[in-house]
Amino acid sequence: MTSKLHKPKMSTVQIINMSIGFLGIQTGFALQNGNASRILQTFGADVEHLSLFWLAAPITGMVVQPIIGYYSDRTWNKIGRRKPYFLIGAILTAIALILMPNAALFTALLPPLLVGAGMLTIMDASINVTMEPFRALVADNLPSAQRSLGFSIQTFIIGFGAVVGSWLPYVLAHYFGVEGTAAEGMIPPNVIYSFYCGAAILLLSILWTLCTTKEYSPEEIVSFEDAVLEVENTKHRSGLLAIAEDFKLMPITMKQLGTVQFFSWFALFMMWVYTTPAIAEHIFYLKDGEKSKLYMDAANWVGVLFGIYNGVSAIYALFLAKIANKYGRKQTHAFSLTMGGLGLISIFLIRDPTFLIIPMIGVGLAWGSILAMPYAILSDTLPAKKMGVYMGIFNFFITFPQIVCGFLGGYMIKLFFNSNSIYGILLAGIFMLLGALSVLRIKDKI
Repeated sequence: MTSKLHKPKMSTVQIINMSIGFLGIQTGFALQNGNASRILQTFGADVEHLSLFWLAAPITGMVVQPIIGYYSDRTWNKIGRRKPYFLIGAILTAIALILMPNAALFTALLPPLLVGAGMLTIMDASINVTMEPFRALVADNLPSAQRSLGFSIQTFIIGFGAVVGSWLPYVLAHYFGVEGTAAEGMIPPNVIYSFYCGAAILLLSILWTLCTTKEYSPEEIVSFEDAVLEVENTKHRSGLLAIAEDFKLMPITMKQLGTVQFFSWFALFMMWVYTTPAIAEHIFYLKDGEKSKLYMDAANWVGVLFGIYNGVSAIYALFLAKIANKYGRKQTHAFSLTMGGLGLISIFLIRDPTFLIIPMIGVGLAWGSILAMPYAILSDTLPAKKMGVYMGIFNFFITFPQIVCGFLGGYMIKLFFNSNSIYGILLAGIFMLLGALSVLRIKDKI
């Protein structure tokens, strides 16, 4: 029998270099999250239909991530194993970031809403190509003892990138004099230039990771002592059949995490879709006659709030590994989701825009934990040869609740709450609390 090797520990600088690409990915993702509803409503989308347009993200993620994970597990060339997918996805995402706020240029050929939804779909597909291999790379390169630290550092960088993306429109408008309003049916210049900046940051950060991080070959990965061996009776299939087979054989811990992910990501989707219209109506007291000015003010403030919760998540990530080691990963995750749920529910009671900063602290704790703890728990249970495909399959538990919410969320708001968006935020808080309760049934060794 061949003796197993010890996987070398990585220094903090090496882990940062490996994860820095997420700075650009999350900058682009935050620009999308903070401005997609604004762009779509500018093109004429109704509040009750917003969640349907947002379905582009989970649907493309459900399709793209398992496929990219499957093929990245089987890729090894002079660029690497996961790196080729980073590079291709980054180029496509940068192009989408440049095109999306300029969707009005294509409206001579197609209806504005169709163009906006199409651009959103292209951007989501591209981000997913880039994002999925990063989760697998952390698990590939780090020994089990360092994975909580690795995902925590990755979460810090994600949070920092999200702050940049969330605040760009506000900063450009208020500190650099870039116009923050536009004619009816047009996107403000501060949003357009923010997307250009996001594209540049994305390409530079991905290139940094490509140039500074080495990858272990597939053969090296399975030679390490902490590698989880593949189930011996797995049938040898290829393509989609192999992915389906792996789905059926997923570890029990992955199934338990699936319930947590359903509640957590249902809540997040509701928050992303409805925060801008909810704040505009509930806090800024939007009236039809004042729609242009008040709506843009509310949307810009939402960008600041999203930056705050992402900033909190970045700071929280610095302490997550130590907290999890002391109190347990699932206890840490349950506490974080509880804080997020209470924060979202409290928005219903607030009337002053400034006080909205307080619930964003709770949301930031939840977001920081959502980006780190489930993956740290999961990675210790996955076969080394199938890290990519299982990380992709795990994305199903992120995309499925968003699809359910996309189809039902808008109709729930319209049917039960007379299209009052603030109730979407209230429901998000309730679902986040349900996620916290479901964490406690997970079996985790830390």
